[in-house]
Amino acid sequence: MEKKLKINRIKAVLAEKDISHKELAIRVGIAPNSVTRICNNEFQPTLKLLREIALALDVDIRELLIPTRVI
Repeated sequence: MEKKLKINRIKAVLAEKDISHKELAIRVGIAPNSVTRICNNEFQPTLKLLREIALALDVDIRELLIPTRVI
């Protein structure tokens, strides 16, 4: 069984900002189940959608991704 690679932190950012999956879905115009799949790292958003999510959450797009290296 292949382990899912966690690439995004959208679920964590939603929790930090106290925003529901449904609210994010409304803000970016996608289905709530799509937000759930993205939050569970079952589906990775396109760069365009990732940008829309960042704008909707009022965060830098980099905050939505797992860092590849620590500075």
